[in-house]
Amino acid sequence: MVVYNLKRKKLMMVKDESPSDKFEFNKIYNMECVGGMKKVPAHSIDLVITDPPFAINFKAQRSNYNRTALRVLGGYAEIPQEKYYKFMLDWMKEVYRVLKESGSMYVFSGWNNLKDVLNALDELGFITVNHVIWKYQFGVVTKRKFVTSHYHCIYVCKNDEKRKFFPYSRFDKNSKHEKGGSLHYVDKEDVWYIKREYWNGDVKTPTKLPAEIIKKILMYSSEENDVVLDPFLGSGQVAVVSKMLNRQYIGFEIVKKYYEFANERLTNNIYRVKSEVLAANSEQTLLSLFDKKRTK
Repeated sequence: MVVYNLKRKKLMMVKDESPSDKFEFNKIYNMECVGGMKKVPAHSIDLVITDPPFAINFKAQRSNYNRTALRVLGGYAEIPQEKYYKFMLDWMKEVYRVLKESGSMYVFSGWNNLKDVLNALDELGFITVNHVIWKYQFGVVTKRKFVTSHYHCIYVCKNDEKRKFFPYSRFDKNSKHEKGGSLHYVDKEDVWYIKREYWNGDVKTPTKLPAEIIKKILMYSSEENDVVLDPFLGSGQVAVVSKMLNRQYIGFEIVKKYYEFANERLTNNIYRVKSEVLAANSEQTLLSLFDKKRTK
């Protein structure tokens, strides 16, 4: 293929890529993320939000958390613990390459293998900005230890001087909560009390981030038309909420059922997918109607 190079002011021969080699923003891909990200241009991503496998031998049973079997998609792909550190290095290396100097990444993790996450980030040269704790409303009941009811979220960047952050994007400087304290201060504390979402009667994947936590990250660390990447899409939650807030998105999901589920949500502009049994008598939730009532 012949193109005109404006900078050099001459015609140049460029290798004509096959359709499979062309990656577009505002699309998601059914493939593993390391190979996928290798085809994403360097320094093209503004923000990464991702919830990778935790390597905790999570079986993703449909009975977990009292989920109804027929409405929970199977196929969750876990990573063997002995391979977890290399796994983290492999995908984070590609994230570092594609991330802009002004970009940042939020990585969710359980506590079990958190050391591998932190060590991989340090080895690759990421700068840690915050270590956030997400406290949710319930965990699995235990008999011989304390109940785990939180996740870690590591907020990192490539260049701390250039990274984007919008401190008053959610509440202005003088906003007060019901007790008279600073609302924007409370919202920026590093312990986040955000409830899990209940999708009663809807199709779901075994794990997903609540829309509110993604919305919060998007508002503080990106602006409209920025490109948001999720290497481990799952249900497509990061891409869906990015679309709601007028961000561009790209993502990868290796499990075909999850990819198809995420693609249905994005293609049809629906937040929650009704089961076939209930769909005939229920309205779908439109992306344009994003608010707390619609996402719980």
